[in-house]
Amino acid sequence: MRTATLGPLGEVSRLTLGGGGIGQIWGENTKDEALATLTAAIDGGITVLDAAPMYRNCEAFIGEVFGGRLPAGVKVTTKHQLGSPDAEDIDHRLEASLAASLLAMKLERIDLFFLHSNIHLDGFAYAHGDAHKAGFSTSWSLYEGEVVPAMERLKAQGRIGAWGITGIGVPTAVLKALNHTTRPDAVQAIANLMDSPGALKRYAEPARPREIAARAKANGIGVMGIRAVQAGALTAGVDRPLSPNNPDNTDFARAAPFRALCASWGEDPAVVAHRYALSMPNIDTVVLGVKNRAELAQCFDAEAAGPLEPAQMAAIDALGLGEA
Repeated sequence: MRTATLGPLGEVSRLTLGGGGIGQIWGENTKDEALATLTAAIDGGITVLDAAPMYRNCEAFIGEVFGGRLPAGVKVTTKHQLGSPDAEDIDHRLEASLAASLLAMKLERIDLFFLHSNIHLDGFAYAHGDAHKAGFSTSWSLYEGEVVPAMERLKAQGRIGAWGITGIGVPTAVLKALNHTTRPDAVQAIANLMDSPGALKRYAEPARPREIAARAKANGIGVMGIRAVQAGALTAGVDRPLSPNNPDNTDFARAAPFRALCASWGEDPAVVAHRYALSMPNIDTVVLGVKNRAELAQCFDAEAAGPLEPAQMAAIDALGLGEA
């Protein structure tokens, strides 16, 4: 498998195994299949496992498969959905979440610890769910004054190798964090041909994912591309029930021309979508949302096929599905 440099974390595989599908939150999946998929990912050359407590069983499954002894070169991430608690609680919450993740995965340290919350500038109002933003978004004053120092302390203690932010939040705040004096080591940024965060987007302004990825790379920050198939919108069919007005369902309908183009090429849209994400500039590794070995094998095929031809990229872009 090809590799790239993920900022200060060094060389990693171009594919990362995401924890959502493994943790049984993306469609139906058995425990045995999840464990087998974890093993197959490492056997196939994947060197990053992207975990989080909210991915249900993911961290426990990692602990069960590897027993605290990760194969050489394999890196593990975890995350904490902090929100905007009282400032004096932030250290404790980050440390408690990290400790629980380490216990579940039977590890003594984590390579990369993400702030899983959105980040918003002080006084910002979300277009959707603003009344509940304290639960899903961290204010800039708390991020700068409390989160950044806490993350740096955890690094100094050796409990984490690096820390990062989730780049799906308000772009103005994400870009400010990427330019901050003390910058994150990595960012997770949307990387799909629609430039769409789908149901993750709660704000009214454009998502600007390619600008976020470019800014990160320019500042020496590693970029993990997420949502390559946009929660199933860029596949042949979404594998879970969605309400008609769910943004992911809307994206699936909007992506009909992409599926038609893939059909004309005799290609599976999921494979093409992953190849597109792998062909995008500034993306170091693409996080997979697979839940079983069949889906994993499809992604291995996409990576092995290499980048899309320039003419193919142009044909997809000409569909006009990207961010306006």
